[in-house]
Amino acid sequence: MTSVIRVDHLHKKYGDFVAVDDVSFSVEAGEIFGILGPNGAGKTSTVECIQGLREPTGGAIRMLGLDAIRQRSQLRRRIGSQLQESALPDRIKVWEALDLFASVDQSGPDWTLLMDQWGLTDKKNAAFANLSGGQRQRLFVALALVNEPEVVFLDELTQGLDPAARRIAWDLIRAIRERGATVVLVTHYMEEAEALCDRIAIVNGGRVIASGTAQELIATSGTGVQVLFTTDAADISWLDDIDGVDSVTRDHSRVDVRGSGPVLALVASELVAHGIVPADLRAVQPSLEDIYFNLIGSDRKDEGA
Repeated sequence: MTSVIRVDHLHKKYGDFVAVDDVSFSVEAGEIFGILGPNGAGKTSTVECIQGLREPTGGAIRMLGLDAIRQRSQLRRRIGSQLQESALPDRIKVWEALDLFASVDQSGPDWTLLMDQWGLTDKKNAAFANLSGGQRQRLFVALALVNEPEVVFLDELTQGLDPAARRIAWDLIRAIRERGATVVLVTHYMEEAEALCDRIAIVNGGRVIASGTAQELIATSGTGVQVLFTTDAADISWLDDIDGVDSVTRDHSRVDVRGSGPVLALVASELVAHGIVPADLRAVQPSLEDIYFNLIGSDRKDEGA
């Protein structure tokens, strides 16, 4: 795949405070790339440096084949952005906002089509102050697309939304990718990152502490897999000899097997071979949220040390 964004050893300081500390990652064409981390982790400073909104203290950034620091003016027409602190004048109407943004670069799609595509036609004459949270987010996304960008940055798009509005926003994000754009999504919601992102960089303390797909992060976490089932069989000692099994504990009929790799398939195969076919056999894997809190906790311990 082609790297649309490449960040190498990015640093950003505000006085003595280090907001971004040697961050490196790449974003591939056509993917939704998530930057996940707690508040104050350096996520927003990172994406603002990439977009040319802040001057990095050090490092290199290339986007769409250009130097994002020295050629930022050439990039601005090729990217779209919904910032964390996005806001509009209370009295501006939906159509006025779209018309205003579209007038800056008339090479993009007709803003009336965007208004229709993002479900805002019925609110055409509504003032910004009278829009719901979900409607405002739809408008911000439409505004980010008026120049038909190749890369779209979404910073905490769903913050403050209720669960129903958040799910609608997820559909909007997927639709942006379906239009052919690459999406960089900044979030602190684990469920959101797991549902939407092809790959994720977890940021804490201004550093990338882990990256990969959600499944890669889970698989490399070292937390293993838990296999549960019930059986009345008297002897199950042979479970200890299965490759990948680390421990077997039993509480009456309930059996708890801990291991790694394809341990569920191996345990299931041996159970059948021994004439045991439990109807409740299941695997419990750690979620991205589990991995996230393990990483953040370990990172904070390392900083303290």
